[in-house]
Amino acid sequence: METADAKRLRHTDLDALADLYEVDTATREAMHELANQSKERGWWSKYKDVFGDNALPDWEAETSMIRTFQAQVIPGLLQTPAYAASVFRAGRALEEEHITRRVEARMARRAILNRVNPPHLSAVIDEAALRRIIGGPEVMREQLTYLTRMALRHNIDIQVLPYSAGAHLALAGPFTVLDFPEQRDSPIVYVATAADSLFLEQADEIARYNVAFGNVQGVALSTALSAEFIATVLRDLEGQ
Repeated sequence: METADAKRLRHTDLDALADLYEVDTATREAMHELANQSKERGWWSKYKDVFGDNALPDWEAETSMIRTFQAQVIPGLLQTPAYAASVFRAGRALEEEHITRRVEARMARRAILNRVNPPHLSAVIDEAALRRIIGGPEVMREQLTYLTRMALRHNIDIQVLPYSAGAHLALAGPFTVLDFPEQRDSPIVYVATAADSLFLEQADEIARYNVAFGNVQGVALSTALSAEFIATVLRDLEGQ
């Protein structure tokens, strides 16, 4: 069990450990509940070919707050199907079934924003992501309209980082910070690269990304001004 070689945790083993450490009844019951939950496979398990072994949705399912900075594209949790499909194509020759599967997986991720107690999503989006026409004008109009609707939700804050903000601490690239409800569960930083996805958990790494997000959030437009900015971009698209 300590080396993670055990594939499952038997209730008798759990009770034996609880007896050894003289665990109280409430804690024992909580441990059994956690053991039962660990046997349940998340919806993302059927998309292992898309997410890989270390799946981002696994962490998103437990988070209470998601803070994300995106410089080139709209955040995945806020993408429309047509926009997501265009992102996945991105000039590559891929079979349509592969595109469809990736889009399905990304759309399934959005479900966490609709659950009873959804996480709070705070997204800072660079102006470049709004101006870059991905999939054509019609796809972008649909995407920006959807973004405007999502910004009205109580659990979603969207801020635009305009070109005029100049240099900032997130010039190195996009990232996402996942915060969890339990104080003893430290945040995790997710960084996607062209080759792989990185999950950073060291305290100093988390601290640097917290500072970076605080900086871009501070220099970005307010949520109200951001909504006006997106509306302006939408009007510019009307003539295309």
